[in-house]
Amino acid sequence: MSNINVQQPNLSYLNLSAKTVKYQLSVSELVEEALKNGEGTLADSGALAIDTGRFTGRSPKDRFIVCDEVTENTVWWGDVNIKIDPAHFDSLFKKLTTHLSSKQIYVRDSYACADENYKTTIRVVTEHAFQNLFANNLFLRFEQEDLPEQPEWTIIAAPSFLADPETDGTRQSNFSILNFSKKIILIGGTAYTGEIKKGIFSVLNFILPEQKNTLSMHCSANVGKDGDTAVFFGLSGTGKTTLSADPKRALIGDDEHGWSENSVFNFEGGCYAKCVDLTAEKEPQIYNAIKFGSLLENINYFPNSRSVDFSNIDKTENTRVAYPIHYIANAVEPSVAAGPKNIFFLTADAFGVLPPISKLTPGQAMFHFISGYTAKVAGTEAGVTEPQLTFSACFGKAFLPLHPAKYAKLLGEKMEKNNVNVWLVNTGWSGGPYGIGNRMKLSYTRAMITAALDGSLAKENFTEHKVFGLLMPSNCKDVPSEILNPRNTWKDAHNYDSKANELANAFVNNFKQFEDIADEEILKALPKVIENAI
Repeated sequence: MSNINVQQPNLSYLNLSAKTVKYQLSVSELVEEALKNGEGTLADSGALAIDTGRFTGRSPKDRFIVCDEVTENTVWWGDVNIKIDPAHFDSLFKKLTTHLSSKQIYVRDSYACADENYKTTIRVVTEHAFQNLFANNLFLRFEQEDLPEQPEWTIIAAPSFLADPETDGTRQSNFSILNFSKKIILIGGTAYTGEIKKGIFSVLNFILPEQKNTLSMHCSANVGKDGDTAVFFGLSGTGKTTLSADPKRALIGDDEHGWSENSVFNFEGGCYAKCVDLTAEKEPQIYNAIKFGSLLENINYFPNSRSVDFSNIDKTENTRVAYPIHYIANAVEPSVAAGPKNIFFLTADAFGVLPPISKLTPGQAMFHFISGYTAKVAGTEAGVTEPQLTFSACFGKAFLPLHPAKYAKLLGEKMEKNNVNVWLVNTGWSGGPYGIGNRMKLSYTRAMITAALDGSLAKENFTEHKVFGLLMPSNCKDVPSEILNPRNTWKDAHNYDSKANELANAFVNNFKQFEDIADEEILKALPKVIENAI
């Protein structure tokens, strides 16, 4: 879509009159602009490759929500949702728009939520062409005749604008601020594009459960030929994008979805995949999506070439590629399907304790959803250089404006009503903790998920993990049976027992904050520290 014959957007509601406004540029025009501006280079695949500078991951400690009459008594305030007062927002808004007034800016109208009943229109105002290309790839795209006069939400992203913490109420010079009253997101001091997509995700995590009785989920989703939907919850780096990109199943989306009364629907119009160690053999769908129109972030080329070295992590482990969902050959468009038959909780267990796959009771499903255990994978957030144990409520604590109880209640109701199978999948370590054991083979994880989806895994014999109470299958097609019980993979079983108890204690201590919202069935799912557990 070109900006030719497209009426220029009315930015008067922002009091923004930039030097030049380039509106609704086509992909070709945006790539041309980025190259002309010196923002990046073209890889030999045709993808635009850019660097995001100082920040190559999100900065959660610099994300704020304006505390006002809309949010004061509804937002789950704390270390995730940090208050900033309306006066600081107004001052920053004025400074940022003034900063952009002397610049050329890029404006794009798009929307979130593939289900028309939940459609949320978005205007993205960016300083750089590559940021606008990212917005084109990640959000849902309007036909020219459907462009809105004024959007519901506006994002203004200006990497070159730096806040003054002493006067602006921020922690440092970079920031991301959500204002639910004015329906504006301000992003400054960082060019990391993930802040743009996660800003809107946070908005939907507030609106949908609170106003629409719809569960917002940090998950990927796909659907089989028989209409059986599968949902994959997990934090970044646990395998959501990789495992949902299944050539035998149609992709609904790779990261953000809603579960309404009648459907599972994608919030986005594209994918934002990690590409460290990416190969055509391991992940052909993602690899083949890296072509003209895709946006590569913080990658390195092989010397004297424009060929990407996906194993090179000199800049960051969080190398990324953003592409529209139709770059995946078997994607569903519109990205809507029926409610799920199977739910997978993905965890990258750096302790090497949890089974590679286990079947959960309803109580265990609620316990593990509220706990949201995983290891933060290196590079996803600023300062994370190796896997770190973390509990992220609902597998997305960093993006939840409401108390986890709200999302957990909705999930419990929907699981019960739809009789869903729930599985816990460890995509992390086996045979020992991080540094000693090995990362679970992707081929094994794929085989276990396939067996769960086709129903064959549920027919196997199961044994109970003595500490976590998880039901572990004794056999699975195309997977060595000895790895299905993690204790068997450790050289020293007593070391395994000790590490299992250590992880169990971490679960118990973390869950203390949620005991008041847990019923007896959920509390029964707490792990039990046992001497010499087997």
